[in-house]
Amino acid sequence: MSPDVPSPGTAPSTPQPAVDLVVVGSGLGGLCAGAVAARHGLEVLVLEAHDRPGGAAHGFARGGFQFESGPSLWSGLGRWPSANPLAQVLRAVGETVPVATYRSWGLLLPEGSLRIGVGLDPFLEVVRQLRGPAAAEEWSAFMAWLAPFCQAARQLPLLALRPGLGLAATLSGGPGLALLGQAGRLASLGGAFGPLARRRLRDPFLLHWVDLLCFLISGMPMEHTSAAAMATLFGEWFEPEASLDYPLGGSPAVVEALVRGLRRHGGALRTRAPVGEILVEDGRARGVRLADGERILARRGVIANTSPWDLLPLLPADAIPARWRGRQDATPACRSFLHWHVGLRSSPAMGDLPIHHVWVGDWQRGIDAERNMAVLSMPSLLDPSLAPAGHQVLHGYTPANEPWELWRDLEPGSPAYARLKAERCSLFHRVLEQLVPDWQEHVVLELQGTPLTHRRFLRVHQGTYGPAWPADRGPFPGGSTPIEALVLCGAGVFPGIGVPPVAVSGAMAAHRFVTAKQQRALLEELRLAQ
Repeated sequence: MSPDVPSPGTAPSTPQPAVDLVVVGSGLGGLCAGAVAARHGLEVLVLEAHDRPGGAAHGFARGGFQFESGPSLWSGLGRWPSANPLAQVLRAVGETVPVATYRSWGLLLPEGSLRIGVGLDPFLEVVRQLRGPAAAEEWSAFMAWLAPFCQAARQLPLLALRPGLGLAATLSGGPGLALLGQAGRLASLGGAFGPLARRRLRDPFLLHWVDLLCFLISGMPMEHTSAAAMATLFGEWFEPEASLDYPLGGSPAVVEALVRGLRRHGGALRTRAPVGEILVEDGRARGVRLADGERILARRGVIANTSPWDLLPLLPADAIPARWRGRQDATPACRSFLHWHVGLRSSPAMGDLPIHHVWVGDWQRGIDAERNMAVLSMPSLLDPSLAPAGHQVLHGYTPANEPWELWRDLEPGSPAYARLKAERCSLFHRVLEQLVPDWQEHVVLELQGTPLTHRRFLRVHQGTYGPAWPADRGPFPGGSTPIEALVLCGAGVFPGIGVPPVAVSGAMAAHRFVTAKQQRALLEELRLAQ
């Protein structure tokens, strides 16, 4: 039955709207999927339950301060060519994001307060001072050994990934031959990074450092973090003249650029449009029904930018095999976050700070222990537009280490909830005191967020940081489903958690609805396949 024809007996009084492709959710993965699909000429509608797009990357304003809720570490957005898939998607849809570059960040570690420059030489200097020349030599040897793996990862244009025939249909000639030559190294990046690091590193600080970077990237220790993801990161961060980027306007500026790209190519976005059901007929996704009852039909299919757990309630129980449902439901989850948003009057001490600080309490507790790591970012040091004149804006969070069980039975607004929130978020106070001892004298506005806050605004299962598929037990699942024309994207599918992975997943989802020839033409236009 054609998706444009209602089932017998429905006979709606008004025609049901129809588009080529419906995207459920406007996180970065969903926006990349929608924008790329629109770039290929499909009529796309992105639906978002919240009042603004972006998912975890959305922002909000309070009292003249512009706060962000998600990513704080960005790279590869300010130059072209770039190996960052998000930069490639933006290029594909004719958009750019102005950035401020910076080359150092702060660490508050058991070893002391450090300021580390991005790149190999600045890090070696810190290691030499902290651990001596033998440790610096050990790190140099590790990076030299890792370099060919980083090169192999960088030679793989992730926007060329395609199900079925994989890269064969989108890459040929020089790029394809180069990748064939790297096949062995690429295969060795299919597992976890921990074994690779432990094979070459012995110094405790260096192993702790790798563990910290892995946890920041994936929400998991290095024993479970993807080797390919880390090879890509090391390839970017430890190049000569390496730098990090901050998108001016914060993560909302990236979201706005993707929305502009979507609309530039004829796509549309609707907010405050929660999806109640993905319509399935004869084993095929035919569209969606919104929570208010409106039906929107999809001629080509549906892309779901939802978590594995939040997808299941949207599907008819009899439309999917029990085994697949059970696998989705059993997806392991990272723990949640605490969030801290603060508006501050500027002080001389703040002007000397790097934009980011990462704090670790005790290496021996494990990098993923409760409240053992926190990240503080003060982006207004690079982008003054985020705060009123003479003020700074700060975002703190504890990545993937806050247990849901502490919050599950509490009622937001209750005295018990307020007490626990104040107790748990006091961690941020203690960390900031190490940088700005008198910070409380400068506070204008303070907001605290919990796993319940995260679940409320992002509609995510248990407020989780994301799925926790361990790389040592196989890759993240792909975007396929047992339902024809229903494709998944986002942090729950390959390549996993993080901005570059979700951009890849969105592009891959879009490319399932176009031919390999169309995909290759786009790659050639971007000079990713020549």
